[in-house]
Amino acid sequence: MNAPVQLNQAGQISHPFKKESFADVSYEEMIARTKELIPFLASEAAANEKQTHLTDAVVNKLHESGLFRYQQPKMWGGMEVDFRAFMEVPYLLGLGCPSTGWVFANVASHNRQLAQWPMQAQEDIWGENPNALIASGVAYVQGKGEKVDGGLLLSGYWGFSSGVDICEWNMLSCLVKEDDKVVDWCVCLVPREEYEIINDWQTMGMCGTGSRSVKCENVFVPAHRVLSMNLRDPNHEFPGFRVHQNSMFKVPTSSVGGNGIAGAMIANARMMLTETTDWIKSKNTSYTGAKMADIPTLQMKIAIADGKIDAAYQWLTGNTIEAELAYKDNVVFDIPTKLKYKRNTAMAMKMANEAVDLLHELLGANGIYEKYQFERRFRDAHASAGHMVFSLDAQLIPFGLVSLGGEFKSPTM
Repeated sequence: MNAPVQLNQAGQISHPFKKESFADVSYEEMIARTKELIPFLASEAAANEKQTHLTDAVVNKLHESGLFRYQQPKMWGGMEVDFRAFMEVPYLLGLGCPSTGWVFANVASHNRQLAQWPMQAQEDIWGENPNALIASGVAYVQGKGEKVDGGLLLSGYWGFSSGVDICEWNMLSCLVKEDDKVVDWCVCLVPREEYEIINDWQTMGMCGTGSRSVKCENVFVPAHRVLSMNLRDPNHEFPGFRVHQNSMFKVPTSSVGGNGIAGAMIANARMMLTETTDWIKSKNTSYTGAKMADIPTLQMKIAIADGKIDAAYQWLTGNTIEAELAYKDNVVFDIPTKLKYKRNTAMAMKMANEAVDLLHELLGANGIYEKYQFERRFRDAHASAGHMVFSLDAQLIPFGLVSLGGEFKSPTM
């Protein structure tokens, strides 16, 4: 089954994968299905980049495999696998195409987050189509919510909504104000026909992610599709947890939520190393004729790059598993712990991207040719490094602050 993605007259995505259940797929089977896709994704990477979003063929393969639903509740036909897959699956997909791994990490993670919503909201989306995909606009300050009878009026302009072209819904964040004072931090579920996608994703790298902007004005969002993220409110709760008890759903996105996209980009670094190593093994130097593989400085740089990539992968894999085990033991992370994991994500990605830079440098002029994938790896690494969760300034300073006795104030942490 490989039918193209189609839009119906209402502007909604229509595809043939609506009522299949993947609740019986084991963790091992899920990993096997993921690995099977790597060669195909590699063959589609250039097409993803050219059209600036995932191809229909890629989207349909992911639907067929059920992978989009790897952390969706079993009661809706999802796999509901252990949280360690949160990073592992995007990493494996990223070995084929980092943009695919990135989009997958974003879009599929929203199934895990939707488990927090009231059951009526889950029914609105999964009742009709359990394969529905959800994008996001995560910056609260980019959205404005006005309280009205029965819900919110939502307006805003959100950037970096990765994978939005292939999604039927969007999770759009907003500030809710009363008398110019912020009273709540909310995320709203909005169907595709009620927001506009802005074709502004013309970038130097990560082109295939289609991380376009979206906007809407005075869209009514019923109360059951509005979720408060004000964790500082002593009465706060996630209504969906009354039903979904698996600890996997409770691991906070505010701590290790960046590890999914990090997995895709560590895979980008890993493939840069693999391709560079293979290239060096096959080449002599242009001017002396010496075998490149015999040059000690190249040997050292390969070792350094490999070590940085391996350290980044092992570090974040370990953090993801630590978070999983903690919540299985009913541990709730405090602010310093959440900031520690955010620090680790940023530092690990710094190491992985340093490895890409080191490899690109040793390639010399060969690293700039489009006939090789080296230049795309380099561009993708630097484009992804701009993400807030990978910013050392944004993620290390708060950790240092609390370590030295200061207070980090964030209602959504």
